[in-house]
Amino acid sequence: MRIRRKPWARPELAACEFFVEKPSIYKGKWHSLFTKQNPIYLELGCGKGLFISTLASCNLDKNFIAVDIKSEVLVLAKRNIEKQYNILNQSVNNVLLTAQNIEQIDNMLGCEDLVSRIYINFCNPWPKAKHKKRRLTHPKQLEKYKNFLAQGADIFFKTDDENLFDESIEYFSVVGFDVVYITRDLLHTDFTENISTEHERMFSEQGVKIKFLIARLK
Repeated sequence: MRIRRKPWARPELAACEFFVEKPSIYKGKWHSLFTKQNPIYLELGCGKGLFISTLASCNLDKNFIAVDIKSEVLVLAKRNIEKQYNILNQSVNNVLLTAQNIEQIDNMLGCEDLVSRIYINFCNPWPKAKHKKRRLTHPKQLEKYKNFLAQGADIFFKTDDENLFDESIEYFSVVGFDVVYITRDLLHTDFTENISTEHERMFSEQGVKIKFLIARLK
């Protein structure tokens, strides 16, 4: 879906205290940007920020980096984060937003950053064979994540796409992850940590089962 350009998006983000304008210059230094030295969790493709705003505000003992590529989307995430924290009467001090092409995530994160968990929610399935290398779970990408993941770190992966899910299971195995939890119908499990996303609710209402797994770095 084409995103309409918003001329006011970039200036609003530039004025935001938890938006990182040039992520690459903080490679190896992300821990220093947070007020407390807590484990870092990373969301790849945060969209409008409904997931990260709920997750981060309920886990103040963790630090969060939320990444997307478009200012027009990130500015909505910024507003949703502020709204959620205002409801809870909390300051936004454990979330950072930044714009980055996720295919080049290694330009902004390095081995000193030690990310403890990655969330990948409903990423583009890229079904055509010639495009599969662009998947966020492709071995090419997983190898990049390994450069900054802490030992024993987890990747939480959700999708509605059966083919992407099946092939991602193989991807994780190939590059040295163990799948420690898996379900093909998340809505009807006893998994208590789930935070429903906008896409998740939409697909569930259409009768599409949500596929979910946790892959742990060996």
